[in-house]
Amino acid sequence: MGRGKTGNFRKAAAILLGCALLTGCGSTGEVDDYATNIGYEARGGNGTTQVVQSESGSSATTQTAGIPKEEIKVGVLHLSDPAEGSGYTYTHDLGIQGMQQNLGLSDDQIVRKINVNDGDAQATRQAIQECIDEGCNIIFTTSWGYMETTAEMAEEYPDVYFSHGTGYMSNGKNFNNYFGRIYQARYLSGIVAGMNTTSNKIGYVAAMDSSNSEVTGGIDAFALGIYSVNPDAKVYVKVTNSWYDPEGEKAAAQALLDMGCDVIAQHCDTEYPQTLAQEKGVYSIGYNSDMSKNAPEACLCSVIWNWSAYYTAAVQSIIDGSWDGSNYYGGMSENLVNITSLADFCVDGTQEKVEEAKRQILSGENGVFDGVIETNTGETVGKEGETLDDATITGGINWYFKTVSVVE
Repeated sequence: MGRGKTGNFRKAAAILLGCALLTGCGSTGEVDDYATNIGYEARGGNGTTQVVQSESGSSATTQTAGIPKEEIKVGVLHLSDPAEGSGYTYTHDLGIQGMQQNLGLSDDQIVRKINVNDGDAQATRQAIQECIDEGCNIIFTTSWGYMETTAEMAEEYPDVYFSHGTGYMSNGKNFNNYFGRIYQARYLSGIVAGMNTTSNKIGYVAAMDSSNSEVTGGIDAFALGIYSVNPDAKVYVKVTNSWYDPEGEKAAAQALLDMGCDVIAQHCDTEYPQTLAQEKGVYSIGYNSDMSKNAPEACLCSVIWNWSAYYTAAVQSIIDGSWDGSNYYGGMSENLVNITSLADFCVDGTQEKVEEAKRQILSGENGVFDGVIETNTGETVGKEGETLDDATITGGINWYFKTVSVVE
């Protein structure tokens, strides 16, 4: 269930660097403007450029002839309406917008299918089919539940390119998988939470239970970050069992606040955990985009994605013929993931702890899931002197760290 790594995305990256297509991802480590709400146009497109690349590992399996830019048509499936909220769908669509501007595509070259339930295979198939019928030659399906239907349709339409976000399936030809080392940023946000809690009760609204490694790995990385600075703090998880459930997310956040949690983090699509935390007068950790705009008095920082970097490189690889069907798995060193600047009301010393940990992650000194890790059932995972591999992190974490409790 592991992910492969980028092959010819390095070629696309080199081309894009030469063309200065991506903004705000320079050597300073600053993340893309689209993730931080600054806005591409506000920068005038003059920022330092750098394209996200992943480590090369898998061999190229297919090569394409390329498609002229004016003939490119991009389809994207969204769980919800990106105009409504600041979460997962919103951030992915900012990435699509960034790609469109970076590559100079017109509005009619982008086809969006919104509010596509990823638990409904027929709805997923219909949305993908509509994209194909409208002439899309690359289709991004952005949620876990779209995976199997995307895989099926990639076999049915070998001349169309499919790219699935999260999950683990691909075919090495016209269907790849993309995600990132979000656990690195989760760890840093855990340090922030651990430094700023006073009750030592930290809440976490989770979309899925421990059977989903994407969510569980994020929770564990967050808890490990907390533990590194505050071993007395506990993490309480409330599961909604849905990637997008505004009412469920609101209820989960309220339950955690009622328990006395004074920092609320999240892996869910809406900003309700943030706004409810602000109403309660406690702190929050945002996810996907900079949620300080939703809760400026509560949000300590946000764990963010820079999806425009990947989307730009992927579409460029279709244009220039360097697409090879390999999977993509970037991290902080590629500026795919990061945390936003800390709120000025964080306690003294928070910034220093975060900077130290970030340096260690970027240098390879800290792999987050290092050594022997104790779970909340008393069992252990990992080995002394080793770090969990990508395959385990992305598909094999079905346990919680020892400081984590699930709230029923």
